[in-house]
Amino acid sequence: MSSPRTVLVIGGGAAGNAATILLRRAGVTVDLIEAKDDWNATAGSGITLQGNALRVLRELGVWEQMERSGYGFDSVGITAPDGTVLHVAEDLRTGGDELPATVGMQRPHLQRVLIDAVRASGATVRLGVRATFFEQSADNDGVTVRFTDGSESHYDLVIAADGLGSTTRAAIGIQDKPEPTGMAIWRVAAPRPSGVTRTDLAYGGSAFIAGYCPTSESTLYAYVVEAKRDRATIPVDSYADEMRRLASTYGGHWPEITAHITDPGQVNYTWFDRMLVEGSWHRGRVVLVGDAAHCCPPTLAQGAALSLEDALVLTEMLTSTEVWDDALFQAYYERRIARVRPVVEASVQIGQWQLDGVRDADVPGLMGRTMTMLRELP
Repeated sequence: MSSPRTVLVIGGGAAGNAATILLRRAGVTVDLIEAKDDWNATAGSGITLQGNALRVLRELGVWEQMERSGYGFDSVGITAPDGTVLHVAEDLRTGGDELPATVGMQRPHLQRVLIDAVRASGATVRLGVRATFFEQSADNDGVTVRFTDGSESHYDLVIAADGLGSTTRAAIGIQDKPEPTGMAIWRVAAPRPSGVTRTDLAYGGSAFIAGYCPTSESTLYAYVVEAKRDRATIPVDSYADEMRRLASTYGGHWPEITAHITDPGQVNYTWFDRMLVEGSWHRGRVVLVGDAAHCCPPTLAQGAALSLEDALVLTEMLTSTEVWDDALFQAYYERRIARVRPVVEASVQIGQWQLDGVRDADVPGLMGRTMTMLRELP
């Protein structure tokens, strides 16, 4: 690219941070705004990163830090509720044979690595700031944006990476909103028992799924999936008691994990949602990436991976042409929707089979077909 470009990235999560790093590497001037003052640096318990996510993180230049601070493994165990291991399956290395199939990480560690990379890129970062107004000219030459701090700037492009509840999505006239699937998940970080060296999943028992994922040599995150409840009826100070009650019915490593579920402030409870914006992911020079465009239950652990892939594909397309127009942004959508739709549909289907009590569902087959597709480059 020879012409100077300016881009506003809204949202400092995985997709927004990745887009910022890649655009700055190409010489694009980038402003990143993040609504939260702490840049989400301490939020969350853990995250499961499949190989196709690791492939993008390697492209960002942060794979070595991830490898050091996370926990890599290549298999998943299926257990009975009492902890008996029923089957161990080798995971497909969707990022290529040179990367692990899966890395578990403490979510704040992932965010801090990406924050450091954004800072090092030379992007301008403003925290505690939101965009309040977008004005696009008739000749489609950019976007004028007003901010909550009273400032106003003009950009060649706005990338909306502001997540599930994206206010940018609504502001540009896209009416899609996330919808609950009927499931909810309790999550907590805990010390890692020495015998936990992979993800193990127990189906059935007091919940639909009870699982855990090692996130470092000393930590893991554990989760229990149940039918969604009205969050307003669950006092926040009872979160530890509620999760411990559900988890206490599981055997194997669970008693050791459950003993550490004591602080309600460390327990997270969220519903599973689904959304897939159809038709296009842009309006003029404002384009959606990540959870702002699509979300799905974590039954395939692909949320972060798809968001990172969005950022990679969009920035590759932006930096390989001088013309930023509707045709380019529509091509981005068409390239991504063909890959994202099967993942969203499979993730929702796996949960629906459990909600419906379908015992002969081909869950391994659906997972295998979807993960094989993801091994291909995005």
